[in-house]
Amino acid sequence: MVTWELVVSFALGLVLLYLIGWLLLVPMRFLWRLLAGSLLGGLALWLVGRFGSLVGFSAPLNPFTALITGALGLPGLLLVIALNAYLL
Repeated sequence: MVTWELVVSFALGLVLLYLIGWLLLVPMRFLWRLLAGSLLGGLALWLVGRFGSLVGFSAPLNPFTALITGALGLPGLLLVIALNAYLL
């Protein structure tokens, strides 16, 4: 015979398992988006460095600038270019 305490305990265990899984999944999703954005930011900085040298400007390609460009997108790319122009 299944008691109501067993059913409640089973349901509570499932809810706790769901919450723990969700708490572990959300940071991983954020990290994957940050990694993908950084890779695309690095590609954008590489393209700017490649074609910007024809015009006379460049942007440094390092993990920090790739992370900024990946996290902020196009405004981040413009920020890196503007800071590089300002500091040089």
